[in-house]
Amino acid sequence: MKLVASFFGVGYLRPAPGTWGSLAALPVGYGILLAGGFWLLLAASVLAFAIGLAATQRVIATGDDHDPSWVVIDEVVGQWIALFPVGYGAAMMGVDLWRLYPGWIAAFVLFRLFDIWKPWLVGKADRMGSALGVMLDDVIAGVFAAIVTIVLAALAHGVLM
Repeated sequence: MKLVASFFGVGYLRPAPGTWGSLAALPVGYGILLAGGFWLLLAASVLAFAIGLAATQRVIATGDDHDPSWVVIDEVVGQWIALFPVGYGAAMMGVDLWRLYPGWIAAFVLFRLFDIWKPWLVGKADRMGSALGVMLDDVIAGVFAAIVTIVLAALAHGVLM
């Protein structure tokens, strides 16, 4: 379970294992999007959440830390959620994924911001003190990052002007 929880050892990188987990999620997410598009990324996110929840439950059951820093599967799930608008937008517009590189950058930076800052619902989930809270705070941070990424894309493309 440590292999899953640490996203194949990425969580042991220092400093800032959460950032390393988010960074590692990007090329994997890119590969998933290339292989099957938005819907495969959505399915992979749901599956990673379920497997990550089980792995995190086992990890925290054997220790006294409810959210060990090396557990980064939650960051992977949250980062993939933050990429949903990029994957969906590329498919909708019929363009290559790499052409939406500003969206990739925004999704990464915004997800890290919300995950570190922990505003409102993100912080509330984080304070749950359970495996579900560990996973859920990053899911919510990913949703927040996805929403802001959509708003930024709309501004950049003149939709909200």
